[in-house]
Amino acid sequence: MLRVLAVDDEEPALGELLYLLRADPRVRTAEGAGDATAALRRIGRALETGPDGDEGIDVVFLDIHMPGLTGLDVARLLAGFARPPHIVFVTAHEGFALQAFDLKAVDYVLKPVRRERLGEAVRRVHELVHATAAPAAPAAPEQIPVELGGVTRFVPVDEIAYVEAHGDYARLHTDQGSHLVRIPISTLEERWAARGFVRIHRSHLVALGRIDELRLDSGATSVRIGDTDLAVSRRHARHLRDLLMRRAGG
Repeated sequence: MLRVLAVDDEEPALGELLYLLRADPRVRTAEGAGDATAALRRIGRALETGPDGDEGIDVVFLDIHMPGLTGLDVARLLAGFARPPHIVFVTAHEGFALQAFDLKAVDYVLKPVRRERLGEAVRRVHELVHATAAPAAPAAPEQIPVELGGVTRFVPVDEIAYVEAHGDYARLHTDQGSHLVRIPISTLEERWAARGFVRIHRSHLVALGRIDELRLDSGATSVRIGDTDLAVSRRHARHLRDLLMRRAGG
């Protein structure tokens, strides 16, 4: 069961959040803090005793707009520790999802908080904490926030087969569908290079491990990913072939 700290400078919002959290059977304890300073004091005690200590905290449900330090400031401070608690942002503002992504937030819940949506965030944290406690658990997958009908969801990067450029936006293609995010494809190319994503065209970035076929037809190169054919520009063709050959051990 989870040990939770909820942080919000608005007392009614904090009271409602704590009420909903304490009603969730996966939550063991839920404490409240009315500002970032009080939250950092409490988190400091948790970090001193460690995640298995009596003062441990598994997750912080964190408002963004607060006097003094913001929720984003608190998350940046916690990112410097070896084993900080997980972060879930709870905010009335939709425009900070990218910062949440960069700060490795587990989820991003919009106010007014709905019981079902909060339950989904608790579920995500519960699964991560359980996986961390398992003897040989893999690291939590990197995720990217996407907007779906006013709800922000986090899509694992490992589920993305390829990315299509749309000006300052990018469309992420997965086996379950596609999602438009306000991030240039060049930013994703740099960020995900270490995860095996390769630029094959000014319009496409692909996951190397998702390429099923490499085709050469009348001097034109293309790749097949599932049922989709994507053109490979001349400037990227040789580099892509070399990468695929090395991956195959050839």
